[in-house]
Amino acid sequence: MKLLTLPMTEDQTRELRTGDVVYIKGEIYTSRDMAHLRIKDLLEKNEPLPKDFEGNAIFHAGPVALKGKDGWNLNVIGPTTSIRMEPYAEMVGQMKVRLIIGKGGMGEDTLNACQKYGYVYLQAAPGCAAQLAEGIEKIDDVTWMDLGIPEALWSLKATCFGPMVVGMDTHGNSIYKTLRTSALQTIEQIYPH
Repeated sequence: MKLLTLPMTEDQTRELRTGDVVYIKGEIYTSRDMAHLRIKDLLEKNEPLPKDFEGNAIFHAGPVALKGKDGWNLNVIGPTTSIRMEPYAEMVGQMKVRLIIGKGGMGEDTLNACQKYGYVYLQAAPGCAAQLAEGIEKIDDVTWMDLGIPEALWSLKATCFGPMVVGMDTHGNSIYKTLRTSALQTIEQIYPH
């Protein structure tokens, strides 16, 4: 088990390997389809981003949060399917994001960008939204609420967020690719042409 403290350097993420179990301490930003699209639009217009993503983590998630007298309170937060953010693999790398958190893995573009830019993909356990929320100390703020609660950009202060498994590393390894290859070989053995 490793506790990763954000922000991270490229050298630190290049030390991680698929299968490593990790927890995170530091600032995590949620970003789903609509927030990625807005980030892309801002970058194309050379306009500033609302957060400094360099060295930090993007979590493909939409929290369940309620607003109280003292601000937002996080109830649960679980990963959403990451493959929808595959078109932004290069952009995320150029932003110097070091960790992507989600579920289900991502494709070849992300695997290539992980190697090129030095970021890793972390598999968060689906179905463990309450446990994951326990690793978040507080919601620091929320941006782009006009996109709706799930699609907004949430800033979460993590104390011991996890556990997560490195699913894709900076060395071209992917547990999803390995699993798919193994499954196809098994199918071929069971049902030969």
